[in-house]
Amino acid sequence: MDIVFLIARILFAVLFIVSAIGHVTQSAAMAQYATYKGAPGGRVGVIASGVAMGVGALMVLLGVFGDIGALLVAATLIPISFFMHAHWKEEDAQTKQNDQIQFNKNAALVGGALALFLLFAIQDPSLGLSFTDSLISL
Repeated sequence: MDIVFLIARILFAVLFIVSAIGHVTQSAAMAQYATYKGAPGGRVGVIASGVAMGVGALMVLLGVFGDIGALLVAATLIPISFFMHAHWKEEDAQTKQNDQIQFNKNAALVGGALALFLLFAIQDPSLGLSFTDSLISL
């Protein structure tokens, strides 16, 4: 069971680690797009969201307070979804459809992050291969 949980953590975390790298290395361009979409924070917001995603993903991947890492990823995704993928505000059909797909994808990823949080927090010994125990125990 621990191998399956580790594989799930790797697959989940890779998306956010790659995205975090993009947020930091492409912050100027991403900040322009974020401003266009009406997201607050500008370049600092882009970098901060990238760092939060990256740190949370590394915590999940390594099993270092993975429960907190999963919550950090979820907490980062929620405002990003509402600011960057507000499909209900779009009038162009193609943009609306793309934003709806991205919003729905993020909603599913929030669900995955919450499921990982739960798995870390129940502290089942069969879900090993972590460096630390969870901070939250259910």
